[in-house]
Amino acid sequence: MTQTNLISAGQLVKQLPSLLSSLPSLIKGIRMATNTDLTKSVGLALCFEQAVDKNPNGPAVISEGRSISYSEMDRWANRLAHLLLSRGVTKGDSVAILLENRPELLASVLACSKIGAVSAMLNTAQKGKVLAHSINIVEPKCIIAGEECHSAFDNIRDQCQLQHHLYFHDCDTLNNKSAMNTPAEWENLAELITSQDSDNPGLTLSIKPEDPCFYIYTSGTTGLPKAVIFNHGRFMKLIANFGLVAVRLQAEDRLYVPLPFYHATALGVCWSSAIPNGAAIVMGRKFSASNFWDDIRKFKATSFGYVGEVCRYLLDQPEKANDGDHDVRIIVGNGIRPAIWKAFKQRFKIPKIMEFYASSEGNVAFSNLLNFDETCGISPLPFAIVKYDRDTDQPLRDKKGRMIKVKKGESGLLIGKITPKSPFHGYTDPKKTQAAIFESVFKKGDRWFNTGDIMLNMGFRHTQFVDRTGDTFRWKGENVSTTEVESLLEDVNEITEAIVYGVEIPNTNGRAGMASLKLKGGLNDFCFTNLVSKIQENTPEYAIPVFLRINQDVTVTGTFKHMKTPLKNMGFDLEKADSPIYVRLPKAEKYVPLCSDLQQKIESGEIRY
Repeated sequence: MTQTNLISAGQLVKQLPSLLSSLPSLIKGIRMATNTDLTKSVGLALCFEQAVDKNPNGPAVISEGRSISYSEMDRWANRLAHLLLSRGVTKGDSVAILLENRPELLASVLACSKIGAVSAMLNTAQKGKVLAHSINIVEPKCIIAGEECHSAFDNIRDQCQLQHHLYFHDCDTLNNKSAMNTPAEWENLAELITSQDSDNPGLTLSIKPEDPCFYIYTSGTTGLPKAVIFNHGRFMKLIANFGLVAVRLQAEDRLYVPLPFYHATALGVCWSSAIPNGAAIVMGRKFSASNFWDDIRKFKATSFGYVGEVCRYLLDQPEKANDGDHDVRIIVGNGIRPAIWKAFKQRFKIPKIMEFYASSEGNVAFSNLLNFDETCGISPLPFAIVKYDRDTDQPLRDKKGRMIKVKKGESGLLIGKITPKSPFHGYTDPKKTQAAIFESVFKKGDRWFNTGDIMLNMGFRHTQFVDRTGDTFRWKGENVSTTEVESLLEDVNEITEAIVYGVEIPNTNGRAGMASLKLKGGLNDFCFTNLVSKIQENTPEYAIPVFLRINQDVTVTGTFKHMKTPLKNMGFDLEKADSPIYVRLPKAEKYVPLCSDLQQKIESGEIRY
């Protein structure tokens, strides 16, 4: 990034009038976001019920030919809540949610929030032992699953202890019994709730800021998925920051969301942007680049949620004369690469990009309130960007043992100060919570959350996301845990050791997976076709390495840690290679040797990932 892209005082002054015009909403949002009264009644259900009062007949959710009003959605969730109560689910219990994008998912989450139960938002791309692990670490009392996810769960059913298995058919409609047969050992939810009371269970006011609302799963920096505690107080901060301050949708607005709702961007940011004034969520079942703008026009969307990959896929589509023919006035999301920001904004005529930065577990967030280009915006919360040594994967400290802040135009590790107004709630595992905290950073006893992200200081409290640190990299809009993928690879009999890391492919977002493998036998005896099928059994597509380096001499440190930095620096460049490299072409069923011709086609974008 060049100096010309940094924020200047002149740019800041030009944007002040737009900031002042929204001052009343800003003040209300800031007060809500900085609430420290832990006895106050708050939460998702309370906010939704207030939206029902404001816009009872307006659409709350639109999906695949269905339009469900706020009042209908509320009654539906009430019936589900009463059923859960009758099954012994009470405040603090977790309920596993395994559904693709459809209204049943939001109704289930809302029902749980009404009684203080915690929705565990399972990643529908997970399989095998990874899915079983995600379920077991939150010890749910029951699971609400959809027909579309039935087989994935049934394959690991015997590894999970659950009291109730509640089932939504794919063809279920609001409050109607399905005519289809429900699988053995499952109960048809649409049928069960018809006899339940549609009145509010009356527990909404018992929900306080520190009560957990849902679990979002993240790979974090090491190991299998971690369940991040997303409490109701934090959801109120999202309502404040996005619903009241940043996005400010109105009752007539429609927010199109093709992102999976097991992610915080869709469930937290997008839903909280719609709720305060009773706007509609349009749920896209799955993202389709070719049908995206047709859906935007069909549903008359005025906004949409995105991650960076969505924007790149849309920009890669052939240009059409009607690319700018839509009613979208603001989009909200994160991860647009600076290299495509202006091209995307101009081609599709997007007036405002509400780029934000946040993490499921983090205590610091940024949003592009002033509509600058190529930035995730500004944060009112206490943060610092400190110098970071990528070789040691540690922040640098001065002679006194204190961290060193970077200057404007420099990049470093983002850390968020832990205070009553910016707490770090942590993970379900206390050891992992403690590992994410730095102490005595700038003065003795202060505590800061390690985001694990490298950010550029753009000036005037504005930042730009640069990269992830450590043992996690981001690919296809997902965090990929290198430790998790290494474990899966080492489960393959022919592999004795695996080192996984991310490498850059030009003109793509994030980093593609690459694995350095040590084999038991010779290279000619290894089956690259079987490897793909074995990995696919237990991991989502985005986590499967794109490149393999066959390296029989694995370098480790004195404490037996893998030396990843030299491997990252070599990437998949054949001129730097000292061992054979293999590549899995997009959606291929096997790996093939990488040659200079394939390398050139991948780097030029002729072969696209």
